[in-house]
Amino acid sequence: MSTGAHRGTHPPLIELMLARLREFVREPEALFWMFLFPIVLSVAMAIAFPSGAGQAVRVGVIAGPHTDALRKTLAGSKDIVVRELSPDDQMRALRNGDVHVIVTGGNPPTYRFDPTREESKLAQLVVDDVLKRAAGRTEPWQAHEDLIQVPGSRYVDWLIPGIISLGIMNNGLWSIGFMTVQARLRKLLKRLAASPMQKRDFLMAPIIARLAFLGPEVAVPLVFGWFAFSMPIRGGIVSIAIVSIVGALMWGAVGMLMGSRARTFEAASGLMNLISVPMWVLSGVFFSSSNFPDVVQPFIQALPLTALIDAMRGVILEGSTLVSIWHELAIMAAWTVVPFAVALKIFRWR
Repeated sequence: MSTGAHRGTHPPLIELMLARLREFVREPEALFWMFLFPIVLSVAMAIAFPSGAGQAVRVGVIAGPHTDALRKTLAGSKDIVVRELSPDDQMRALRNGDVHVIVTGGNPPTYRFDPTREESKLAQLVVDDVLKRAAGRTEPWQAHEDLIQVPGSRYVDWLIPGIISLGIMNNGLWSIGFMTVQARLRKLLKRLAASPMQKRDFLMAPIIARLAFLGPEVAVPLVFGWFAFSMPIRGGIVSIAIVSIVGALMWGAVGMLMGSRARTFEAASGLMNLISVPMWVLSGVFFSSSNFPDVVQPFIQALPLTALIDAMRGVILEGSTLVSIWHELAIMAAWTVVPFAVALKIFRWR
């Protein structure tokens, strides 16, 4: 009897393997992250860091009538992209990696760059060679070098606000989104549906409660950066706190939207990765977003993580006021209101 019952079937191990493969194939999110995402990430990194001769160095020239000849000379090289800067923007451009070196006219010229960045040292050598060739000099000259090594211009100073912003994003997305999915899987939402609780209150409660952990989350990396690397903190505590709170509310709203209809952890994870991982590459956490072509810059600047990072770096490293970062705050406000409104509209208890 037992032999006949198993006739025509596979052994248990094979059946379990086939069942798991069917589950995997039926999850489009899993297929995307296994097969398509590595390709997407590779293409993005290839665009940001083209290899060989295709990678031009970005040179800043202070705008003015006496720099026309210098600008034309540099622009004549296929290895150089020239960007005009105002005197007030030159330090920010160097700090954010928008330019690799700044050239000031003179005989000899002056190169202003950060020697701790490899791309800046390479850019200085390329510019020096182009200007010497243009001048027809056969003997070497010794250009002036204005080395920027003050705290705030180093890569580590630039990196820490990006890491803080990344943490705010990840904690907001995953903690709130997963909490909603978990409550749905445990049938807790069905019970709450029978109570007088409104959807608005349920959606707002975890987003606001998330702020209880925000202080240590932001303060610990800041204090570590100040103590370990002498990173300057030029902005006021109130300004840093407001940017952090707006950022936490924004990512809480996005996380709630991701979990408002998801029925499984796999689906929620796929949605959150689809939102967050591209911004790890595009929004300038580890390298400047200006590496990407100008045609995609409007899209990058509209991303929520880009706005949070730019606001955080402006306040911490430059001492920017809330008024001066109003554009970034407006983008974050829009990314707070719209996702929350959509989540409120599509949320279902069951």
